[in-house]
Amino acid sequence: MSVVAIPTRTHPTVRPERIGPVRPRSAPTVTITLDLAPGPVSPRLARLLELIGELAESGEGRLGPGVADDRPAAPRAVPTAPDPQAIRIATGSRVVHQGSRPIPLTRIEYDLLLFLAEQPRRVFTRLQLLSRVWGYEHAVARTVDVHVRRLRAKIDADMPVVTTVYGVGYRLADEARIEIERNR
Repeated sequence: MSVVAIPTRTHPTVRPERIGPVRPRSAPTVTITLDLAPGPVSPRLARLLELIGELAESGEGRLGPGVADDRPAAPRAVPTAPDPQAIRIATGSRVVHQGSRPIPLTRIEYDLLLFLAEQPRRVFTRLQLLSRVWGYEHAVARTVDVHVRRLRAKIDADMPVVTTVYGVGYRLADEARIEIERNR
């Protein structure tokens, strides 16, 4: 998902190299682009679509071209065959599988994977991960690097799970197919 915010211009900037008149914006604009994968819509995405629809209906916003009016209001309950490459995290038993293959993870590796899977596309610094996953900040930040490397080694190399954001930290990879099964 990408979000672009364009601030209001009170007076247009004149640029001689620009052809045509400059059109000032009357209100701030936020553009949200969602690339939806085939399959069921998650409850969080369904809620986001519902909120965007409510904003448009209330007059606080408008739906631009290309937005279907038949957007899903709730998650679709379409039974799908389990993805053989998907990683399933069972939170109750703390077991992780890739397809039918169990992946033996240490406590920290499991907690790190679950933490990133619960907050996809959000980037965390090493210190944030130490604080939120390890529970303390008084360690060498490179400890995170070691655990990420071990986690990557245990999961099939064909499926990237953790992406390095150079100069910042780590986040869940866009290509990661992870299913979280609560209380299993």
